[in-house]
Parts: sequence; structure tokens; C-alpha cells
Amino acid sequence: MKTKLSKELAGPVKINRGGVRLNHQKINTLPEKVAILSPNKVRIPLQMHLGAECKPTVKVREQVKVGQLIADSEELISSPIHASISGIVKSIQIADENNSGSGTTIIEIESDGKMTPYENLTVPQINSKEDFLREVRKSGLVGLGGAGFPTSVKLTIDDVKVDTLIANGAECEPYIAVDDYKMRFYQEDILDAMLATMKWIGISHGIIAIEDNKMEAANLLLEKINHEPQKYADINIVIMNSVYPKGAEKLVIYNATGRTVPRGKLPKDIGCIVMNTTSLAELGKYLRTGMPLVDKLVTVDGSAVSNPQNVNVPIGSLISDLLTFVGLKDRPDLVMMGGPMMGIALSSLENPVVKQNNAIIAMLKNEFQLTNESACIRCAKCVDVCPMRLQPTNLVRAIKKNQIDKAKDDGLLNCIGCGSCDYICPAKIPLAQYLLLGKSKLGNNSSI
Repeated sequence: MKTKLSKELAGPVKINRGGVRLNHQKINTLPEKVAILSPNKVRIPLQMHLGAECKPTVKVREQVKVGQLIADSEELISSPIHASISGIVKSIQIADENNSGSGTTIIEIESDGKMTPYENLTVPQINSKEDFLREVRKSGLVGLGGAGFPTSVKLTIDDVKVDTLIANGAECEPYIAVDDYKMRFYQEDILDAMLATMKWIGISHGIIAIEDNKMEAANLLLEKINHEPQKYADINIVIMNSVYPKGAEKLVIYNATGRTVPRGKLPKDIGCIVMNTTSLAELGKYLRTGMPLVDKLVTVDGSAVSNPQNVNVPIGSLISDLLTFVGLKDRPDLVMMGGPMMGIALSSLENPVVKQNNAIIAMLKNEFQLTNESACIRCAKCVDVCPMRLQPTNLVRAIKKNQIDKAKDDGLLNCIGCGSCDYICPAKIPLAQYLLLGKSKLGNNSSI
């Protein structure tokens, strides 16, 4: 059904090809007040972002408070980490919390039950671009849409001119309703973070891009903009049709501006920066309060969950504690971190919630299917739905033959990993997994 837009809400500049229509199965993000998990302990990984792992700045048996720095790195691509609860540091040890096969340092904090804020936190005072970038880094903010790239690095732009900031509110994965909630109830934080970013980075125009299944959020943001039209004069809202994977960065840019990110280039190269709306909401909160990123709103849903809902979760809380908190109908047969299209199946419920985690989906067998791969029937459905105009079957054929250089030449690196090809394939070939395997081989092949 086509959404009727008000005069003040714009449709997409251009509509991308491909994608699939999904049953979004979103929870109702009302009421405004969400449940808060109060864990007895947290296990905080020091690798919750793309880039260098942080090193501990605290010691075992040290008392820490909420918002206190507990780990940092001198490397450029990194993001500091803060205590999410108050209590005692019980251990600092290496473990594999990301199912990656490589160890990550974990700081375990035992709660004192008080959630005492760190007394040295102050509201940021910003008078220059350098001040702004320093404060963004101090906030510990990373891309909260799932990417986990340090926000301060994304905003450090000296080599090109950026004229457009895009707030990505598409949230196209089924189940997940975190961005929707933030857009409904934290409009001022989102908008003020956009204004601050535009001011200090030198960006002239802001766009909020939202799918048409979140019109209440769009209209609430529009109402806030119209309430202070001079303040928010340079921010507009674009409504996109809700076809997965509309939230992919390159697709958001194309829909909102009509610009195309060339292969091998970044959004900044065509004058754009894209930030998730929840990332902006957290940045707005930090600029207003001085409290860094210490907790995360998480959608907990799936057929095994008794009461699907959004929960505010201290970073490092155990997923087992979160599932116990919301209640389970039965022991789940599959638990995913993230949405069902791009999420990761967990091997242990003792894994912690991390910064870029926006959903925990606990499913029973009747909600998912494990099928055997059969031969490709050359139907070309995967080609039709690929939003990046790739030919997944040709890429997979090359990867299976270990012709990684050919796969690269055919556009492997342009794959966004959305899984649309997997979803539509009648032969049930795990195309996205093969493509991910190809990317990993490409990364390990120094001769290419």
C-alpha cells in the first residue's frame, strides 16, 4: 500500500532496484517507559568496535562507577570503554566472547546494586571542531546500527567536502524496533546531535531517512521540527518504501539524495555522512549530560519469548540474564544477536550484550527452517533481488573454485551481506555465507 505523505514529508529522490518484502513483525514501541535490566555482574569485552582492541585502565579489585573509563587505546581506529554498572572489578581475562576463534580481553564487574554515577563526568564544553571530535571520542560512541565503526573516526574528515548528513532511521530488519523507539521519544536528542555535527563538521544539509512503516515516528519528528522551524531549518525528512535492505548505507544515500557511491569509495567521497538514528540519540544525550555510552536499548523478541519488548541493558550484561528477565515460553532452539537476516547465531547464552547489539531474537523450531542445499536451477531470482546489481550465483561459483581474483573483479567487495539472495533462493543455497567466505579469503590473500 502506498503511503500518503504530507506536504512536508518528501518521498525518495530515487528508488533502488532489488530487495525483498518481509514480514517485519515489529513490536509496539509504546509505552515510552521501558524495562531496565539490573544485572548482578557484567562482562565487558574490550573489542566492541572495528579497529584496535582497548587496554584496561583499571585493575582487579578496583571500585568503579557508572561512566568511568575502564579501557582505552592510543590507536586512531578505536573507541574507549566505560563501566556500565558500579561495583568491583572481579577479573580481567581473555575469552572468546564473539565466537570468532580469537581471544578478547574481558573486564568482569560485580555490581554493588547502587548504579552510582562517576563523579568526574561533566557536560561537554565545545568551542571548535577539535573539541567536538574529542568529545565524540570520549563518549565511546560507535555505529549502533550494527557496524560498530568508531564515530569519532567517521567524523574526522579533512580530505573531502561533505554537504549532507543522513540520519538512517530505516531499521529494515524484522523484529528490531530500537530506532523506531528512539525516533518516537528522543527527537530532541537526535535533532540536536544532527545540528551539532553539521555545525562543527561544516555540513550544510541534514536528512532523516525513514521507512514508510514508521510513519508515527516520522510525524513526531516533523512535529518537533515544525515547532522550532528556524532552529531545524536545514533538516528535512525523506520517507522510503519498506523493502529490505533499505537501511543499507549505500541504499539510504541513493534513496535520500540520488547519489551513488562508486565501487571502492566511501560515502564521504560523494559528500555524505550516514549515522544511525540511535547513534545520534546517544550522541545527543552525551552532549546534554556528559554520560558516555554505558547501556543499550535492545529489542528482545522471537517465538520463545514470553513478553517481547525493548529493554534498556547495561553493556556487558549476559544474554542469559536478559532472556530470564523478559521470560521464556520454552528453551529456545536458536538465539540470534541481531535480526534474522544479518544477525549471528549464538553458541552460548553467556555471551554479553555489546555496544552495537540492537536485538536478541530467541526462536523455537516452528519459527525457522534448516534445509539442505540443492543444485542451482538458474532461475536468476538472486540476481533480481540483489540491490547492488551483482550476480550472486556467478560469484559463488568462482568462490567454490577458489577463483577469488575473479570474484573480486566481478564485484565481490560491493556485496553488502544483506542476505536477500539467500532469502529468495528456491534451491536454499547459502549464497550470503559463500560470499562472506569469499571476502574472508580475499582479505587473507596478500597477492590480490
